[in-house]
Amino acid sequence: MNNQFHDILKAKMDEYVHLVFKITRKFPKDERFGVTSQLRRAALSVILNYIEGFARKREKVYLNFLETSYGSLKESAYLLTFSKAENFIDIQDQDDFKKACNLADEIGAMLWKTIQVRSQ
Repeated sequence: MNNQFHDILKAKMDEYVHLVFKITRKFPKDERFGVTSQLRRAALSVILNYIEGFARKREKVYLNFLETSYGSLKESAYLLTFSKAENFIDIQDQDDFKKACNLADEIGAMLWKTIQVRSQ
């Protein structure tokens, strides 16, 4: 994968994690140490594992970090959906929710493609 692809993917991940933090600021206070914390940590783990993996030189180590990043993305995407079902997401934040879900899909496709290419 070229550097432009890497930069685009990293920018999408950065936008995603900031959007998740924005959405979770309005979650119920009693979820601060529950869903809010777990969702934020999972979303942040997406980009942190990607960046750390990108810095590694050994291919198998890099691939492991990509897979961890992908798993964290799936976890955070589920927690977003769960939070909507539990009515943690305000009506005025529905556009942000949709945008976050779309970003998660885009990031997931890009990560999965990278994992497939690197696994060959």
